[in-house]
Amino acid sequence: MGGVMTKGESPRKAWMPETKLEAKMVEAMQRRASEGTAMKSFNSIILKFPKIDEGLRNCKAIFQQFDEDSNGAIDHGELRRCFHKLEISFSEEEVNDLFEACDINEDMGMKFNEFIVLLCLVYLLKEDPSALHAKLRMGMPTLEATFETLVDAFVFLDKNKDGYVSKSEMVHAINETTAGERSSGRIAMKRFEEMDWDKNGMVNFKEFLFAFTRWVGIDDIEDEEEGEEKV
Repeated sequence: MGGVMTKGESPRKAWMPETKLEAKMVEAMQRRASEGTAMKSFNSIILKFPKIDEGLRNCKAIFQQFDEDSNGAIDHGELRRCFHKLEISFSEEEVNDLFEACDINEDMGMKFNEFIVLLCLVYLLKEDPSALHAKLRMGMPTLEATFETLVDAFVFLDKNKDGYVSKSEMVHAINETTAGERSSGRIAMKRFEEMDWDKNGMVNFKEFLFAFTRWVGIDDIEDEEEGEEKV
């Protein structure tokens, strides 16, 4: 997502978001970054994987509630009705942008991991009182804490607070944890490649979230359920 230049080659202003949604994500993350982060190292993020995994899997009940036809995906109409029931106010354009951004398979339906990413983006973007009440109506206060941990982890990696994570920032974060280990550079590159879906050398919050769902094994539960259906 974004332009052609990398952070190391140009000032932050040279990097332009490609979509309105990406611009809003970057702006929201920059505001959040100004508050700082509780994360001290990449290891501190890894240690939170089990808790994050548990929190995200608890989203399954919300997903099933709004997957009205029980086909394992939330379509555009179901998403609009989901927002209406939760009293989350988005314009039609914003709903379309969120759906297109999170429907990474472009199959006109969001699978469970894509729905998790969407909920977390809503958490980041909607900081008004009505959105807060909507989150509480989900009946899962731990979910908000899980999303906040994910935001905090991204802020920790985004060393220059520009709303993106670069290769150099990822290397820096992992080197802080594994100083002196020869494998640390390879680990950083592997983790960065897993996040950088469009291979442009920059990772935004959405890309980070999709990578995180794979790291904690959210994709695995979808595969398990699909296997059970076929048996």
